Amino acid sequence: MKIEDRQSTKLISTLGPASQGYDVMRELIYSGVDMFRFNFSHGDHSTHQENIQKVLGINKELGTHVGIIADLQGPKLRVGKMPEGGLQLVEGETVTFVNWEREVVDKDTIYMSYERFAADVHPGEKILLDDGKIILQVQQTNGKDSVQLKVLAGGVLHSNKGVNLPETRVSLPCLTAKDLEDLDFILRQPVNWIALSFVRSPQDILDLKERIAAKRHPAKVIAKIEKSEAVAALDEIIEAADAVMIARGDLGIEFPLERLPALQKEIIRKCRDKARPVIVATQMMESMISNPTPTRAEVTDVANAVLDGADTVMLSGETAIGKYPVEVVRAVNRILTEAEKYITSFEQYRPYPDQSSPTFLSDVICYSAVKTAEDIGAKAIIGMTVSGYTAFSVSSYRPEAKIYIFSAERHMLATLNLVWGVRCFFYDKLTTTDETFEDVQNILKGEKLIQKGDVIINTASMPIYQRQRTNMLKATVVD
Repeated sequence: MKIEDRQSTKLISTLGPASQGYDVMRELIYSGVDMFRFNFSHGDHSTHQENIQKVLGINKELGTHVGIIADLQGPKLRVGKMPEGGLQLVEGETVTFVNWEREVVDKDTIYMSYERFAADVHPGEKILLDDGKIILQVQQTNGKDSVQLKVLAGGVLHSNKGVNLPETRVSLPCLTAKDLEDLDFILRQPVNWIALSFVRSPQDILDLKERIAAKRHPAKVIAKIEKSEAVAALDEIIEAADAVMIARGDLGIEFPLERLPALQKEIIRKCRDKARPVIVATQMMESMISNPTPTRAEVTDVANAVLDGADTVMLSGETAIGKYPVEVVRAVNRILTEAEKYITSFEQYRPYPDQSSPTFLSDVICYSAVKTAEDIGAKAIIGMTVSGYTAFSVSSYRPEAKIYIFSAERHMLATLNLVWGVRCFFYDKLTTTDETFEDVQNILKGEKLIQKGDVIINTASMPIYQRQRTNMLKATVVD
């Protein structure tokens, strides 16, 4: 698939047993994958390293810039081992969670992996098991190692099922011992993004960024919004993060399901306002794990993510363990392409630059580039970047013109593959502004992305060799 044939909304595919073969990964990229997600809840480091090398090899073979996301597991809470066939929990009965017995003896010794559970919970708080299928309520706690709970909605509880605490202020650190071990490995790999699970505050993001900076690694940070505490601190978390993922699985457990659509729209809008790429994730094409075609509801869900203004949609189990990884990617790309046809105006997605922002002057230049491109019918907006700022900013205004970004930082070419509408090219010459504009114009002509007579908008910083933030724009007719 040629680069010009791709739609503006990007697609992330999660790697797993169904998709980690070299030929399958290559076909996924041809079919429309922009980023691969490595889920560190599964797989060992040697497998992840092999797959990273495959991505790099395919990029070199195809001349693509498919990026890599390392997704940390975070503090996932689980129950222990249940009897064979599971443990029946009946509405109205009382059960006890403990932290000393990993195998269930009876309903008075249900192991829960969080050691401070008894210290953190309070009577009246709800506890959800197995994606909310079973609901418990705290009756009393000894504050140390035992909690009595009443079953509000029963069911069969199986081994190692997840536990959600939507009403509890958890004292567990965002980065677990496993995460730190994984992070040590990740920061020795050429990954582009690190996704932080179960974010609760902006400090969680800043702590991770400090660790990344200490290793002088260029990876940017995705904040996964899946806790009620994260929604409460949403503005501050968006400000601290480089991108945001709406992780609807756990978010749909923490909040009533009927609130999810409005939350999704609110998070997307706030991310665009701050020029933060935003990903919509979880159960987008869930039925295609086992079926060759999606449901009508899933098709509508993917299309609505586009119409809401998301930068990226993400597939999880569909490509990691599903029967039809390539088919689901092709299906999603068809939906994305069709949905984008129905966006007749991008005005609704366009915030005005914030005068209180430290990047206000550059933001205005990027905003003006988009407006000017529309006013004069420009075919493309062309930018130069080191940090990625220009790409994030121009993209957030959702121009109708194509966005072509040039960078001397090779890792940035794949990093920006997450961002709506952005296509990247390597360029490392240090020359005059006019010569640079001529060079990048010739590169795009050579790729047949622009042609003689097209109007284009160039953005850059002057003097160009200083590589500062964007401070100028120029309209040009391609000769």
